Order: sequence, then C-alpha cells, then structure tokens
Amino acid sequence: MYVVIMAGGSGTRFWPVSRKARPKQLLSIIGDQPMVKATYERIKGLVPDSRIILVVGREHFDETSRLFSGTEVRILAEPQGKNTAPCIGLAARYVEYLAGNAPMVILPADHFVARPAVFRTALMHAVSLSADDRAIFTLGIVPTRPETGYGYIETDPVERNADGVAFHRAKRFVEKPPLHKAEEYLLGGGTYWNAGIFIATSSLLLAEFSEHMPAFHSGLTGLTGFDSDEHAQRLASLYEGIDGISFDYAIMEKTGRTVYVLPCDCGWSDVGSWYSLYETRRAEQDEAGNLAEGDAMLIDCRGSFVMARGNRHVAALGVKGILIVDTEDAVLVADLEKTQEVRKVISGLKDRCLNKLL
Repeated sequence: MYVVIMAGGSGTRFWPVSRKARPKQLLSIIGDQPMVKATYERIKGLVPDSRIILVVGREHFDETSRLFSGTEVRILAEPQGKNTAPCIGLAARYVEYLAGNAPMVILPADHFVARPAVFRTALMHAVSLSADDRAIFTLGIVPTRPETGYGYIETDPVERNADGVAFHRAKRFVEKPPLHKAEEYLLGGGTYWNAGIFIATSSLLLAEFSEHMPAFHSGLTGLTGFDSDEHAQRLASLYEGIDGISFDYAIMEKTGRTVYVLPCDCGWSDVGSWYSLYETRRAEQDEAGNLAEGDAMLIDCRGSFVMARGNRHVAALGVKGILIVDTEDAVLVADLEKTQEVRKVISGLKDRCLNKLL
C-alpha cells in the first residue's frame, strides 16, 4: 500500500498570505504546522514513510524537501501544474515503477480533519475493500449543512456490507449545487460531499488512464529511471503536451467501472476559502463570533476575522462579517462571505502587472 499526497496546488484563494512561492499547502493556517505536514502526520504510521509519496510542483520541491528532511518520504516533482488527473496518473506510474501493482490512497495535502482516528479507519477499510482490482473507492463525507461550495456524490440507497463495513455504489458525481439542491441532499440522505479522496490499485488506475487519456498514458509508460536527467526531460515534454484536467472530469465521470462510496463522518473541511477557514477555527472565536490572529484587536465587531501577519497592529472597530488580512506587502479587506471571489483580486493584480504580489 502507498499513500499519495497531492501537494501541487496554487492556493490563490488565500491571497495575500499564499503566493506562488508559498502556496496554501505550505502555510500554517490551522495550528502551527504547514498543512502538508499536518496531512502527513494524519496518515503517519499507516504505511512506512518510504511508501508515502508527495507530489509537488517543481518550484516547491526544495522547501518541501526541507520540511520532510529526516524522513524517508518520497517527493515527486511535476514540471508544471496540470490539475489532479496528471498528478494521479504520474503517481500511479511511479507506484508501478516501485512496486508493480499495489493499493493506493490518494488525498489532497490541504484539507482539515477534526477526527483523524475515524478518518484513518475509513481509509484502511477502503484499502481492504479495493484490493481485488475491480472497483474504485472514495470517501463520502457525511454532510452537516447545505454546502454549495462542495461537489456531491449521489449513491444507490441499497447498502452493501463487507466484513462489517457499510458502503454504497456511486450513482452520480454532482458539481457544486444551488442552495435548494444542497438542502434537498442534506434532508434526503444518501448523498455525500466529494472530498477528492480515492482508493484503488495502481494497475486499475493506469488502465483507466489508458482508456480515457490514452496519449498521456502512452507517455507515462515511457517513464523509467525516475531519478535520472532523461526522466526529467521526458516528463517535462509529456506535461507540455497535455491540458490541465481534474481526475473527476477525466476519469471518475467517464469510468465504466464500479465506484463505491464509503461514508465517513470525520469532521472534514477542504479549507477552500477564508470563510471556510473562519468556520473551521470556530473554537477560537469569541462570544461575538470574532476570530483574531496575531497583533489584532476587534472592538464592537461581530462575525469578523482579522489575521495580522505584517508586523504591525491591526484594529477593527464596529464592523460585521469582515475579513482583514495584513501581510508585509499587502492587505486584503473583504466581505467574509464573499471570499470565494478572492481570485478576482489575483486577476486584478495580473491586469496591473503587479506580479511581485502574486
């Protein structure tokens, strides 16, 4: 069994704290560890470190290597970000190169789990169930609210059971639904949040890429000697010739194989926006729902989040539902509930050629 941690995202929704050189997964925004290190700690011990593979962007290889110095974790660099499908395909080929056919657990580096023991148990159940090479398993997060920022998985109501573990067959993957549909999912049951966590064997995954991304798969088969200069050149050439596409779009929505969903109620969050981070850190909020980090002061405020990381004092007075993020060279002030739109700021900076702030 191998665990693959996808750590190649850009994290633009956490500007101005996250930048190209230091994306979300390398930041400490929940607790005192970078998110990729917290993810590693969450699964540490399920397999030896030598069977944990971090897939990172080439520009973040050195910093990630420093974070994991003293461990035997393997770090695999992508020449450029092309979304999750190429990332998973490359990891599957690497596992095949290392060990032939082996079960793989694939998960993002930048999520939060409140109950890691529950999460680990669910992963191990899914690994056991997926070992026969016939199906892809995914964890379905039990929804706790009508969330419109997540994808969902609709499942067959018939419950299956193996070795005392209940799971369902997936019927359909649904992109972020409107509020009324999310409310319907919450009340009706049998529909789960899609956490982007997949469990399958390397052979099964490569067979899926052969069917649905044949040109990319052909390039993967030519990758050998992963530590050689020739490998780096071949990989760069392969990535130049493909479009970025998510694993959901490229494989999961097209596969003819059975996909099973194992329900998991582990206190999961994708921490996908400043508002999501504010919600995840609810235990740190005061009686008025305010969250302050660093040298920050909130007076007569409600439901606001101030993060002071710019070596100066930040004060907020009489505001409601406001986000203030202060760094050394930039300040973001936003409606806390509109922080999914921070990418508009990134676009504005690009339009103004302010690349030093990206």
